[in-house]
Parts: sequence; C-alpha cells; structure tokens
Amino acid sequence: MTQEITVQGTVAEGFETVRDEFAAFVAGEPADYEGQLCAYVHGRRVVDLWAGEGAGGDSLYGVFSSTKGAAHLVVAMLVQDGTLELDRKVTYYWPEFGAEGKGTLTLRELLAHRAGLVGTDTGFGRQELTDDRAMAERLADQRPFWRPGTAFGYHALVIGALTGEVVRRATGRTLQDVYEERVRAPYALGFFLGLPAAHEPRFRTTLPMQPTAEQQALLDSVPSGPRTLAGIAFNRHPAEPTDLTALPNDRLVRAKGPASFGGVASARGLAGMYAALLSEVDGKAPLLKEDTVAEFGQFHSVGYDLVARAHKSYGLGFQATADTWHPFLGAGTIGHSGAAGSQAFADPRSGVAYGYTRRRFAFPGGAAPENDRLARAVHEAALNAPL
Repeated sequence: MTQEITVQGTVAEGFETVRDEFAAFVAGEPADYEGQLCAYVHGRRVVDLWAGEGAGGDSLYGVFSSTKGAAHLVVAMLVQDGTLELDRKVTYYWPEFGAEGKGTLTLRELLAHRAGLVGTDTGFGRQELTDDRAMAERLADQRPFWRPGTAFGYHALVIGALTGEVVRRATGRTLQDVYEERVRAPYALGFFLGLPAAHEPRFRTTLPMQPTAEQQALLDSVPSGPRTLAGIAFNRHPAEPTDLTALPNDRLVRAKGPASFGGVASARGLAGMYAALLSEVDGKAPLLKEDTVAEFGQFHSVGYDLVARAHKSYGLGFQATADTWHPFLGAGTIGHSGAAGSQAFADPRSGVAYGYTRRRFAFPGGAAPENDRLARAVHEAALNAPL
C-alpha cells in the first residue's frame, strides 16, 4: 500500500522537470521511502530535493561503495601533485605487498581492480573490516586469486584498504585524513570518511531490502556460495559472515570510515564532492585538472568481471559510469554507486555532478533502478536549461 510522500527542497529555473520526475517516482514507492537527490551544473547547485518522513536535506545515509569515489579522488589528487605515479610498482611504495607473486603489479593496475586480491582465504573479522591498515597487512601476505594484471574483478571490500595503504606509505597520513583536510572540510561537505560523534544525530540507519517473491527468486538463483570469488570478495566465508546491509549501522564502521564502504553522506555531499572535483565551486578552482579527470575516467578494465560474473567497466578507482549504468552520459564520466542504491558521478562533458541516496536497500543492489530516470532528467535539463 502506498501513500502520498511529500517532496521537499528546491530546483533552479529549467530543472522543474527533475522535480516532477522525482515526485512521480516517489509517488509509487512504499510509505517508508526516504531519499535525496542533488545535482550541480558547472559548479552551481540546481537540484536539492528530498522525501520521506524523518528525512532532511542534511540527513546522512550509508553510501557503501560510493565511498570509493571519495577515496580515489584523494589518489587522483596525489597523482596530480606528483606524490604518486600510476605506473610505479605498488612495491615501490609498499615493499611487503610483493609477497606471493604480486611484485610486478602497478598502482594503475591496482586501481583498475586487476590485483586478484579480493579478500583473504579465511576472511576478516568485524574489527579488521573497520581498520584499513589491518586489512592491508593481511592482504599483503595473501596469494592472489588470479595472476595480477591478467584479468579484473571487483575488489568490493578491500580496494580502499589497498590504495589507502599506498597513500599512507607515500604521505605518512591515512587516506581519510587527507580527504578530510583537502576535500571535505574546505567545502563543508556532508560526505564523511569517519563520522564525528557530533554528527551522529544526522545519520539515518540503513533498512534491509524487501524483495518481492519474484525478486527473491531471482536473488536465490544467482550462484553465490561463500567460497566463490564473490563470496570471498564480500566476506561471506568466515565463521561470522559479513551482513552487508548492517555495515553502516555499526558505529565503529561510521567512526573509522573504511575507504571501500564506510562513508556516510547526504546527496548534497555526494554531488558537492563531484562538483568540486570537476568545476569551480565557491570561488575555489576544481580539485582535478581536465587531464587528470580524463586519465582516471579512461577505460582500464572492460569486459567480464570475475567477481560480478557480468560485464563491468572501470576507470582508475572509479566506475566508468556511462558504460556501467547510464549510457546517455558523456564519455569519460567518473563516479561510483553504492550497494544500498546510492549513485554519484561527474560528467565532464555536460558539467553535471550528481548525487542520490536512499535509506532502504534497493533491489538488486548497486545503483538503485530509479537513478536511470532521475539522472536522465538531470542530464536533459542541464543540456537545455538557461545557465
């Protein structure tokens, strides 16, 4: 049974169709729906909407793998600075990583999910999962699950720990600290990799998926045994398997902000980060130069993903969003979705920076299906609006 859910917020002139599209989607959702939609065009906020009882424009939600976008913005900035070099071997920064035949892997290949290091044979305990450095230490000793560099597969829970250890070795600081100092704090973004206790009242707990019987049958039909590559990548094989839905509801996860999955954000925070990456915002120059955006958005791994068992596309640390999710977007769009349904990206050709969050886990996981209609509405309005 559905009931009317009020859409709140504002849109700029020319973006009324986005509000209409969001309202039409929300009208068909269950009464407990909560979500936010925000977008910038060329550094100007043009969409700022939310809906649901208890939701506000500044509410924070678990954004799961959308966290990877923040993590790899940090890596891109350090490459741009010259602190990191993409074609250096990982062992140049982190000698211990070379164990078990991983010594030839480059930072470029690591960022493209080509390390073959999606987890460990015995998995991670809860405390380890919240500690990127502890995970990195375990992963350095792990034999890869395929020959590094020869194939790719989604390093779902570990890619931020791996790239974060490279950042720590090169700078002496955690990836989270660099992000806070250079990205989040200067723009006062509602996108945290490590949520301070003072902001806890803004957090809205993630709610589990409620699939229909037909959807549940589809989920059950997918082979996902605990010792498959997917099972290992999502840490389902230890004695206490990870409950993905519950991760952001763990205060320790929110406090430490693991760089693969531990971020909490509002749609304003997601879109604001990508706007700052791409465009001048608040008088500040873009965080990334055009050449850096192009380098990190270039296809590096395209084809059969050994973990997802499906066609996927990755740039460097970012998903190739126009191929993986939204083919109407411009070439070179970079971003990252999150398991509960969040989506965030920057399209350098249209100037669009987009962020979406939702509270209840969406079927089937990854960017929620509504993102396609919402992102399309934003993109079309951006191409036609009087800016």
